[in-house]
Amino acid sequence: MIDHRPFESLGGANHGWLDAKHHFSFSDYHDPKRMSWGALRVWNDDRIEPNSGFPPHPHANMEIITYVRTGAITHQDSLGNTGRTEAGDVQVMSAGTGIRHAEFNVEPVATTLFQIWLLPTKAGGEPSWGARPFPKGERAGKFVTLASGLDGDTDALPIRADGRVVAATLKAGESAEYQLGEGRYAYLVPATGSIEVNGVTAKARDGLAIRDEKTVRVTALEDAELVLVDAA
Repeated sequence: MIDHRPFESLGGANHGWLDAKHHFSFSDYHDPKRMSWGALRVWNDDRIEPNSGFPPHPHANMEIITYVRTGAITHQDSLGNTGRTEAGDVQVMSAGTGIRHAEFNVEPVATTLFQIWLLPTKAGGEPSWGARPFPKGERAGKFVTLASGLDGDTDALPIRADGRVVAATLKAGESAEYQLGEGRYAYLVPATGSIEVNGVTAKARDGLAIRDEKTVRVTALEDAELVLVDAA
């Protein structure tokens, strides 16, 4: 089963400094049919204008993954962490018992990113933050795990959720496969390019909610950059 969710059907709001599209119900956007997908609760497609961003605000009991598509985002939090994550790289924050953070675009150009929230396997725990580069060349033609709470994913950024975030870059005509475990949910978004997934076509920034498909086979109709979440 694959539910194709065209970009034009997404909720969202334009705040001037932030143009946000929501794959799932978020803030003032509510759709009872798009509340979550397994443990995946939020997938926001954000454009943040130069010299603007999210001022300090709190979170608790959520795993928050930020995938930067263009530009860069600068992070600060109440634990004293600071860092700059640029295009193609990833940062993760385990909110745990509670953390305050700010995310700003201090670049001279707009930053675009996916912000992905996963429900943790259990509440509480010490909050934490981490980031690392994931060169696009290393995921050419195949899926690479960026963040994970699953056993065996030792090279990925750790999260406290029953899920993983993977990414791939494909040239036009190339294909890559992802094996989805029984009973699990996948949500796939091409950051760029158009693709075909098990016979269903999608264009850049569309969402594909996938379930009961053992093998997720993605073929690029154009050069494409893909992000997929696999969750319980």
